[in-house]
Amino acid sequence: MRKYQLIAFCMAGLLACLQFGCSSDSREESFELPETISYNFDIRPILSDKCFKCHGPDGNTIEAGLRLDIPDSAYAPLKETKGSFAIVPGKPDESELLRRISSQDPDYQMPTPESHLGSLTPYQVELFRKWIQQGAKYEKHWAFVLPQKSPLPLFKTKEGLNNEIDYFIRARLKEKGLEPNPPADKERLLKRLAFDLTGLPPSEELMNSFLVDEDPDAYTNMVDKLLDLPQYGEKMALHWLDLARYADSYGYQDDNIRTQWAWRDWLIHSFNSNMPYDQFVTWQLAGDMLPDATKEQVLATAFFRNHKYTEEGGVIPEEYRVEYVIDKTKTYGKAILGLTIECAQCHDHKYDPISQKDYFSIYAFFNNTKELGFEGDILVSKPAKKPILTISDDDVRNMMKFINKKDTGQLMVSVMGERDTLRKTYLLNRGAYDQPGEEVSPIGLQSVMKYDTLSLPKNRIGLANWTVSKQNPLTARVFVNQLWQEFFGRGLVKTSGDFGMQGELPSHPELLDWLAVDFMENGWNIKRLVKQLVMSATYQQSAKISKKSLDLDPENVFLSHAPRNRLKAEWVRDMVLASSGLLVPDIGGPSVKPYQPDGLWETATSGRGELATYKQDKGDALYRRGMYTFIKLTVPPPSLMLFDASNRDQCEVKRLQTNTPLQALAMLNDPMILEASRVFAQRLLESDTNAQTNIQNAFRRIVCRKATKKELAILLKYYDEQLALFRSKKLAAKETLAVGEYKHNPDLDSNLQAALMKTIHLIYNMEESIVKT
Repeated sequence: MRKYQLIAFCMAGLLACLQFGCSSDSREESFELPETISYNFDIRPILSDKCFKCHGPDGNTIEAGLRLDIPDSAYAPLKETKGSFAIVPGKPDESELLRRISSQDPDYQMPTPESHLGSLTPYQVELFRKWIQQGAKYEKHWAFVLPQKSPLPLFKTKEGLNNEIDYFIRARLKEKGLEPNPPADKERLLKRLAFDLTGLPPSEELMNSFLVDEDPDAYTNMVDKLLDLPQYGEKMALHWLDLARYADSYGYQDDNIRTQWAWRDWLIHSFNSNMPYDQFVTWQLAGDMLPDATKEQVLATAFFRNHKYTEEGGVIPEEYRVEYVIDKTKTYGKAILGLTIECAQCHDHKYDPISQKDYFSIYAFFNNTKELGFEGDILVSKPAKKPILTISDDDVRNMMKFINKKDTGQLMVSVMGERDTLRKTYLLNRGAYDQPGEEVSPIGLQSVMKYDTLSLPKNRIGLANWTVSKQNPLTARVFVNQLWQEFFGRGLVKTSGDFGMQGELPSHPELLDWLAVDFMENGWNIKRLVKQLVMSATYQQSAKISKKSLDLDPENVFLSHAPRNRLKAEWVRDMVLASSGLLVPDIGGPSVKPYQPDGLWETATSGRGELATYKQDKGDALYRRGMYTFIKLTVPPPSLMLFDASNRDQCEVKRLQTNTPLQALAMLNDPMILEASRVFAQRLLESDTNAQTNIQNAFRRIVCRKATKKELAILLKYYDEQLALFRSKKLAAKETLAVGEYKHNPDLDSNLQAALMKTIHLIYNMEESIVKT
């Protein structure tokens, strides 16, 4: 009978995998259980997926009075099954939980078939059996436990171990039966490094100097050189702009212009000046409330004012004011704490220990600002909404030289500002603005870390201090994970915006904690952390994929090779402009409007305001970096959206990465890429008419390595074919060259230029051109 039960278990497990998906590893396939079962890493993820819907922290959905997320309830006598206990530590056969999850009786089985949550696999059932046998010990959620530095794994030799990162990565590779790759060649490594530290391809001068540099410290010196470039701040700012939902318009129907770009200039400056992360967060949370706050500190708080803002008539001001506070609360939780606290806006969180009251206690910190839900006259759109920071030319000359102010008018920015009298905060029933319930006070999430009201004020200053305390288990972990994601394409915690119960477990928990503690111990130094990442052998390894690593680790979770990621949307544009010589390298300033298909804005407008029609810029403004492209919330830039840029509608901690035919169409037809190809060809021909030399130079500047003989032969053949077609008038050279506004050189042979332009355009359309490594 036991044999047939096991067969039934296996069949049920197989059906569950087919129907609901499985995350089994090699241990599950071999039925090999861990020696010690961990609640956090083995049991809690199953409970979260299968049980917490009815037996979790949400008091409104608890069935049978049983909560399985806390031991006091799980060990208590069951209310509906007399004499039984869900879990009896040390006695699996007496535990009703084990009986239920292993049963095949649909009237007795848990989860119930009606829940559509799927049965547990035999492996999962045995995990529970062994866990209960070992005492059914509960643990605080891993992300809410203060990180500690684990001892470094031991190795017989230090070869290939550049720093502490490599010890932890190598240990996991060894555990999985994998080996790391050898280092990447210098050309590919420099391209990767340059894009990761500046968002731009390496210049020809950098490539030449790095390739011939035999100094053992050549790579280290290159890292330091790139970290010192002002473009480093631009690169680092791009991710934070996604978190901050930065845009150049208000959204909603009218979607008029606003002037928050001075905050973007501050953001770039803060990264270039290597502002410590704890200060960086504090200024953005509560810079206006610091003693004798400077205009720069107040400007930093514009981070929380980048949300959408309605200018439509007939709105209810309080409804939208509440909406803005909700946006701030969500942004704070997701960007800085890495938690989905917004799930508790209308009810207790279904999975995390965050009640609705906890949510509104965080909300209360942002509920006392001077911001209004609606300012009145819909006929007059203002570039900033109250409270406002006004920045004059004198301010820029004397204290904020980092602002790239291009006119003599006063610059206005929406910032945070605290009311003189306290606005009471109420728990809003079902999250509705007009259904206040019990009064709540500002207080941090107690499940994360105690909020000491004796030492911390109940305002944004207190929240900032609580957030950046070294006793807060989340803040450093979340930021370290986001940076890891920026450099490796995937965070050590894959769900970088969710460190809660439903988030992914860290792939390398000891490494994440080691880096978080080290980050805090070293003054929250961001540049130091960046350098640690890129100096590791893990970062510098080749991206070649072996069959073994593809079979054992198809998603490269354990980093047996360097990840292969496409450039961010803005960097695709930057790469084209920089390699062609068109890029205008000004740092900061107002956003610009480059080429865009006609009629897009006009199809999504109320007809009011200066953004009703798209007015393309001229001259240098056409050739600015992608991060300065004007973002209208109702119609984001199409060339950026095609390559998965954030639409900036809300806080976004990780961009999608898709591959669609539209991306290929954009690379083939975008007037910016066609113009860059024309100008690149023009500049090459002005110096040399030798086709082979020009193609070699173009290839190297675009792909960032020398072309192989085979690649060069293919490109030369294509060039010759195109030249023949232009000379025979089967293709029209002048029509081909008639793209873009950059000045033409009438002295050049149009056939030669058009043929070279098309060859360069072909190089831009190589897949390798738009991948980082």
